[in-house]
Amino acid sequence: MADRPSSEVLAAAAAQRLRSGNPNSSISEEQEYERRLHFRRLIDPGIFRPNSRDQALASLKTLLKIANNLLREPDNPQFQQFKPTNDLIKRQLMDPKGTLEYAIALGFRAEVKDFQPYYVFNPRHMTDLRIGATILGEVIDLEEKKYERSKLSRAEEKAAAAAAAQNVKLAFLDDRKTRAWRDSREKARRSACEAHQAPSSAIPDKDMSPLPESVMPGVGYSLASTDPDVEQHDD
Repeated sequence: MADRPSSEVLAAAAAQRLRSGNPNSSISEEQEYERRLHFRRLIDPGIFRPNSRDQALASLKTLLKIANNLLREPDNPQFQQFKPTNDLIKRQLMDPKGTLEYAIALGFRAEVKDFQPYYVFNPRHMTDLRIGATILGEVIDLEEKKYERSKLSRAEEKAAAAAAAQNVKLAFLDDRKTRAWRDSREKARRSACEAHQAPSSAIPDKDMSPLPESVMPGVGYSLASTDPDVEQHDD
């Protein structure tokens, strides 16, 4: 299945058809710049400020689809108008603030057909349709890229926060282990000190009983001994 042409291609083709049919329909670069600026202001702050981002993007995509359909088939009556009572149109263009103003700037005007309200495109605003579609495509593309970057950034922030929490947890566990090791070492040191300072067991001294009296030879006997074994001699 072939890819659909981009809004820029469709807009360029519509502009070419418009210039071919009406040579006076071209506008100067300054006028186009002013119109581009006007469309951008209709989007921001016109649509983005009063609505949520999701609602604003959904409405811009609906506007772009309407514009691209008409740029691709400008003679198709189905794409030349939309009904404000349609559920999708009501939800995306009528209820949000600023979106209907953008459709009017594209060239749609309110009409009543067979007692039914419509917004019908005026072919004289084909240049506005082209410029408005281009701005819609640029803004939507930019917002989607910003959203993808923000998702990536949030994922990176979440991963960084998880890593930081894990580091805190590991640091806490390491601190507990360090304190436990220090407590164990201090306990061992104290035990060693207490064992060193405790009084030693009484060691019995060697036999300290009095030595038996020894009798020196000759002790207790005089020279004039009465010992019968000693012979008395006169001078």
